[in-house]
Amino acid sequence: MKERKKILLVDDTDTILLFLKTLLAGQDFDFLTAKNGAEAVEKTRQERPDLVLLDVFMPVMDGIQACRIIKGDPEIKDIPVVVVTVRSEAENVERCFEAGCDDYIFKPIRKLELLEKINRLLRRG
Repeated sequence: MKERKKILLVDDTDTILLFLKTLLAGQDFDFLTAKNGAEAVEKTRQERPDLVLLDVFMPVMDGIQACRIIKGDPEIKDIPVVVVTVRSEAENVERCFEAGCDDYIFKPIRKLELLEKINRLLRRG
């Protein structure tokens, strides 16, 4: 039996979290959720997910700052982070990569693109 991968879904909107769970249903994934960047960092440290799907614009701590902290922590820096953003401008994408993200995806999220990115990063790990 194939080992189920643990994915941390981070978004401040319950509707988006539900959408992501529905979109990824039927895959070999278990889900954790967080509502802001600070909670994402804490859960990543505690739960050691196989991948983090991280929204950018959130209260308390945004996704860029959370990504920077995760990638700066030697204990969890190897966990792949995919940043989810509505902003496709080059400078926004550049900020995501400067923070250390492994990949990014734009909203509205397309299922096949998301699955391809997730599976590629999970295989790499």
